Amino acid sequence: MNLNLTHKNALVCGSTQGIGKASAIQLAALGANVTLVARNEEKLQSVIKELATDSTQTHNFIVADFQNPNDLKKSISSTETTFHILINNTGGPAGGPVFNASLEEFERAFTQHLKCNHILAQAVVPGMKTEGYGRIINIISTSVKQPLNGLGVSNTIRGAVANWSKTLANELGAYGITVNNVLPGATATERLNEIIINKATKTGKSIDEISSAMQNEVPANRFAKPEEIANAVAFLASESASYINGINLPVDGGRTKSL
Repeated sequence: MNLNLTHKNALVCGSTQGIGKASAIQLAALGANVTLVARNEEKLQSVIKELATDSTQTHNFIVADFQNPNDLKKSISSTETTFHILINNTGGPAGGPVFNASLEEFERAFTQHLKCNHILAQAVVPGMKTEGYGRIINIISTSVKQPLNGLGVSNTIRGAVANWSKTLANELGAYGITVNNVLPGATATERLNEIIINKATKTGKSIDEISSAMQNEVPANRFAKPEEIANAVAFLASESASYINGINLPVDGGRTKSL
């Protein structure tokens, strides 16, 4: 199985923590040149030091805030790198019932997740077509298969991203470009900690009680490690996944009940 990414250039968003950081580390370990994208330059400089480097590799970073799509567009257009791999990943919207959500919450989430994904895809796809190799991988959520209680805005916007992705896969497949979605289940990240704390606050239960109850919903009886999600990302980015296109891949320990 060919998982070697030597001489491949990867653009990894939300890469200063959690799944994004784990994905950047894994892609670099397989030989890719990695460009990190996030809004905190200090954290970016720290993470870049953790990436594997040999004589063929060069890593870089772009400072960009996904709340400002025009700035993101300027930042990505200023780089001369031809990217073979794009990992779209950004923090999820705040939780809460969908009925209580404001229009601004939907607009903000749509901008951060779908509009910014689209900006980046439009920036990298011409180079992918030239190279005859492209991997666009969107880190979204199992909610596109089974909506999650208390995550109304996220459920809505993640579904839009999934359909955007499937449409793009159909349009780009003939050029050697695949577009796939990785759907993480409950993963031990800062995002999950926030969800657990919010649930504990609203229900009056302890953090341990909420955490145990969530883990009991997973056949594996535990939360995922970010590295386990990154392994799926790395495989989809490789040559070995060349005939996998337009899918939603749950990496959730079996929690999602739908097929």
